[in-house]
Order: sequence, then structure tokens, then C-alpha cells
Amino acid sequence: MTTLLALDTATEACSVALLHDGKVISHYEVIPRLHAQRLLPMIKQLLAEADVPLSALDAIAFGRGPGAFTGVRIAVGVVQGLAFALDRPVLPISNLAVLAQRAQREHAAMQVAAAIDARMDEVYWGCYRAENGEMRLQGVEAVLAPEQVELPRSASGEWFGAGTGWGAFAERLAVKVTGRDAAMLPHAEDLLSLAGFAWARGEAVVADQAQPVYLRDKVAVAKQVG
Repeated sequence: MTTLLALDTATEACSVALLHDGKVISHYEVIPRLHAQRLLPMIKQLLAEADVPLSALDAIAFGRGPGAFTGVRIAVGVVQGLAFALDRPVLPISNLAVLAQRAQREHAAMQVAAAIDARMDEVYWGCYRAENGEMRLQGVEAVLAPEQVELPRSASGEWFGAGTGWGAFAERLAVKVTGRDAAMLPHAEDLLSLAGFAWARGEAVVADQAQPVYLRDKVAVAKQVG
């Protein structure tokens, strides 16, 4: 029986989730700027609650971005530390995909336009369609001005808007949706669902490949240099 740990700190939310013996438990808190202090205690609490030692983990999944630069780096650092120490593989998962998966779970959305407020008058954007319970990317993820976003060329039917981009730029996003949840943040429970699909396909990678995806490379480079 597969045992997976998932964690995410890419937005204001900090969350962890565990799959063990076919059961899922999770902890979720919205705690801006406190992720570094809370993440490891949350993991420890979750494993204690499930009575599962770290050594029982088969792999560790994490939100690899896009999202807040510092938040994504916290997740990557913790995952690499754990994965190296345990000699376990990792499963990098898109935070936009996690939003789409949560929209499916909470709103039964089958097609989701995920948007995270990227600051600097831009949004992180990705469009997803449910395929056998898994939200799969349609097209590419990008960081764009709100007026530049678009649905896939083959898009039809109803689309649901999920994420903080729909709160910050709702009037400027150049896409029509039939419903939206502008307060939605990524949740490790949905990250864990996506990780399960990725694990089954053999997509786990070694720890040093646990790398962040910022989409906005110029910001990442500038912050690393500074």
C-alpha cells in the first residue's frame, strides 16, 4: 500500500496531507508569512496523528509553483531535506493544477481556468480539464497581464474560475466563466490526489530534481542575485 506525503506553501495557505492505508488526512491553515515556522510542526503532527514514521513514506509531493517566491522555496527546501535524508523520490506538482483539482472536488467543476495573483499586475494562468478524475493541463501555464489570458483553442462548454487572480482581476480577465471561487487557495489534499496519479505513472524524480517553477524567470533571477 502506497504511503505519500504532500505539502504546499506556495500561497498564503500552508497545508500538508498524507495518504496511508488508503486513507487521507490533512491539515490546512491560511497563515501568510508563517510557513517556515509552521510547516515542519504540521508534518510532525500529521504523521503522529496517523501513527506513521517518516521512514514509511514512499515519496514526497510538493507544490512546485507558480506562487510566491519565498513560499515555493520553503517547500522545495523542506522536501529536498526530507527526501535526501530518507532516500525517497519526490513528485513536483503544479499549484495551478492543484487549484483546478480543488475546484473539481468542492464545486464539481470539470473545466477550470485557474488564476493566481502574481503581483506586478499579472496572473499565473492555466486551463485544466478533468480526465478520469484528474485535472490535466490544456495548453501551457503562463504569467500574463489579465487582458492577455485565454482559454484553449479547442475550448467549449462551461468553465469555472478558481484562484485569487479571479478576485484581484475579475473585471480584466478576458475570459467568461459560469462560476468562480476567487478566494480559493491550493490545498495539499488535492495536491495529494494529483500526486497519486503521477506516482502511478512513474513520474517521481530524485530529490535534487525538486526544483521550483516560477514562470516569471526575471523575478527569480533578480531575487537570487540580490
